[in-house]
Amino acid sequence: MLRFEAVGLRYRSGGARADSAAAPEVLHDICFHLEAGAFRWLMGPSGAGKTSLLRLLYLAVRPTRGRLTLFGTDAGAAPRRALPPLRRRIGVVFQDFRLLPHLSAFDNVALPLRLAGRPEGQIRADAGELLRWVGLSRSLDARPAELSGGEQQRVAIARAVVTRPALLLADEPTGNLDDGQAERLMQLFKEMNRIGTTVIVATHNELLAERHPAATLHIANGRLRDDHGRAT
Repeated sequence: MLRFEAVGLRYRSGGARADSAAAPEVLHDICFHLEAGAFRWLMGPSGAGKTSLLRLLYLAVRPTRGRLTLFGTDAGAAPRRALPPLRRRIGVVFQDFRLLPHLSAFDNVALPLRLAGRPEGQIRADAGELLRWVGLSRSLDARPAELSGGEQQRVAIARAVVTRPALLLADEPTGNLDDGQAERLMQLFKEMNRIGTTVIVATHNELLAERHPAATLHIANGRLRDDHGRAT
């Protein structure tokens, strides 16, 4: 599914990837691999590198050095035209939601299906079912500005999973949710994982991770460590 081999990442000013050695590395010698169908927590303090690691995984940036292989493709060396088909196999729950403000909750969730050319009947069924699952059946026509932060979070999660992606990445997906909603959404993630989706969830919520035990990727100061605190 994915493999990191001594991956390093630098940013230019403004957040773009940098090749200049003058820019400090934010990720150092990242090495790990995941088989299809794995579930991993990604944990570490603020500024540790969790979001940068996720950005590499959803191909927002490419490694400055090392090798990142995703779905059998060397993502660092692949031509730009090869990246969109890879991205379409990835669902992402962003910490800042990134909902389109002019679209309703339903149309935000339906958008990935429409871009994939799915029949409208299937779109209505799949998007409607997920919005009911996350408790928003009465808010299908609401725009993001009319929803609370927790409701926007749930729309973002429904949008990320509606295509049944091969890889699901979630950045603090329960940060705006109460305990009951968080548990319900964890059940959704676990069901996605059960049917074969590889899931990586970045969180500060240690209690949530304890309630749903799984192998953990620990990151600190831009370096991954295993469950015993050893550098990978």
